[in-house]
Amino acid sequence: MPLQCISTYDSGMIAFFDSIWQILLDLAPWLLLGALVAGVLHVLLPRDFLKRQFSGPFGILKAVVLGVPLPLCSCAVIPVGLSLKQSGASNGATVAFLISTPQTGVDSILVSASFLGWPFALFKVASAAVTGLLGGWWADRKKQALLPIISTESSSSTPPNRLGALLQHSLELLRSIWRWLLLGVVVSAAITTSVPTDALSGLGGGSNLMAMILTLIVALPLYVCATASVPIAAALVASGLPAGAAIVFLMAGPATNMATIGAVYRTLGRRSLTIYLTTMIFGSIASGWLFGFLVDQNVATVAHLHATDTWSSIISVIVLLLLIGWFALQELKHRFASPHLSQTNEPSTSHSCCK
Repeated sequence: MPLQCISTYDSGMIAFFDSIWQILLDLAPWLLLGALVAGVLHVLLPRDFLKRQFSGPFGILKAVVLGVPLPLCSCAVIPVGLSLKQSGASNGATVAFLISTPQTGVDSILVSASFLGWPFALFKVASAAVTGLLGGWWADRKKQALLPIISTESSSSTPPNRLGALLQHSLELLRSIWRWLLLGVVVSAAITTSVPTDALSGLGGGSNLMAMILTLIVALPLYVCATASVPIAAALVASGLPAGAAIVFLMAGPATNMATIGAVYRTLGRRSLTIYLTTMIFGSIASGWLFGFLVDQNVATVAHLHATDTWSSIISVIVLLLLIGWFALQELKHRFASPHLSQTNEPSTSHSCCK
């Protein structure tokens, strides 16, 4: 019996670390791409361009129009959305961008059409746009406490060229959210290991509303790429999951995860996070309910997994882990050095007062 317990424990740990690896394979390339896109925007666009475009009455609409076709996954959108906020975009435009962008993308739309048909794909686009507009409008209507903007400028000297400025801005964006990303990956892997996605296929026997609610609970903290979620949803529908619950999974899975939740809280504050999550929860349930009336249940085909161990994905994971290790080491050095610096500065402070 003890040997069986040890064997079960070992297999569980192997599955857990394998899940972390698979999540990193999906996350790392898109996250690094998102950081580079944010760096490009920072370097090429005038400082007040994004502030002018993503503020005011039409800023939310522009953010949704920009976000819906962009092929950015839920973690790639974090540094880009953070950069928009730092460049002067309103909270509403930032929330609208963060809600609408990860749900869709040109690649996700085409994959949705191939797996589930064009009605399914177009409904997914419309749902992303509507929830983005509603969330952004609500965030701008709500009085927000003024939050200190997270500085992305390094304490070192200004880079001499645009490439240096691009890389510096990208690195500082990743530095500001790396702890939340790491926590999100670990929590998502733990949930994926303990609650496998195919467990959702057994929900088809219950009521549609209960199936949507249970699917939402599972999907909210998971990291699921917008494109990767489509074949999973198709397999779940083929296994008996109600079509309305599948649309909930397609909305809540890509748009929310622990890393995104932490980054929204870090960047926009508790109120905007509440608006973000409330919009996604009720918006996905409402969309799933409406979807059940509009789309035939028998729309799925055979699904396949999205994550592959390509060299680009593996290299991206290595680069991301090295960066996280570098950020953590610098933070530890700063914390250990701070007490020493404060002690050495006390005498100099007293002497300066005497001068």
